[in-house]
Amino acid sequence: MSGPASRDFETALAGLAGLGDDDMDLAETALLLAALERPRVALERYRLHLADLADAVGRAAARRQGDMPDIEARAGALIQVIADDLGYRGDELTYDDLQNANLMRVIDRRKGLPVALGILYIHAARAQGWQAHGLNFPAHFLIAVEIAGQRAILDPFRGQRIGGAGALRGLLKSMLGKDAELSPAHSAALPNRAVLLRLQNNIKTRLVAQGRNEKALAVIERMLLFAPNQAELWREAGALHGEIGNLRAALTAMEKFMELSRDAAARHQTAQAIQTLRRRLH
Repeated sequence: MSGPASRDFETALAGLAGLGDDDMDLAETALLLAALERPRVALERYRLHLADLADAVGRAAARRQGDMPDIEARAGALIQVIADDLGYRGDELTYDDLQNANLMRVIDRRKGLPVALGILYIHAARAQGWQAHGLNFPAHFLIAVEIAGQRAILDPFRGQRIGGAGALRGLLKSMLGKDAELSPAHSAALPNRAVLLRLQNNIKTRLVAQGRNEKALAVIERMLLFAPNQAELWREAGALHGEIGNLRAALTAMEKFMELSRDAAARHQTAQAIQTLRRRLH
């Protein structure tokens, strides 16, 4: 059962539903999502850490500017402070540990999943007024920092810069197999909401794989707080409600999917599932 603190976090997340992506504070929202798992832990020290991290990146960039081009100074400052000085790295040994997608625990442990670490990089960069965003790269979260037509692509998991299209292609093939090919879509910017959904999806998929459907459903429901128009989330919620026997909730979720989705094949499959649910209810 959620307590007063959890309800406050849920209310704050629901308040983001009507905001544009650019109006969402990426790191603060990730902290709110993390706090739903740890409602008794105060957020203030994590907010202070994020502020200190950003200040340190600003100082490091100022020291580097003048000795190197701005894009090099910015990329170098982010890696120096976050990876080298503070020791943030990807968790290679216990990659599937759910703590790796909880920003509070990532800050505590100085390790996590690529997307959680990437949020720290994006936060620190944007705090300087720099243009930074996640990339739509499959299977491994990368970020880009840009200035005056120049772009640096960083791998937060490894704490290093990716050196051009050849290195990106190699990374893609290492993740998806030798037949995978790089496309322009892989370098497209991810909106804030999509980054946060990607973060939470890491938790959801691991819970489903573990057969913890009720916990996975709770994650989907918190995703829907700030992304209520994501049709596929309603479909997933409906399927999980059905798995655990919440037939009316399953029906409501699938009907909501039908309102939002324009995917003809998925709508056809869901319509059949709705008919099955209605028969079971009557």
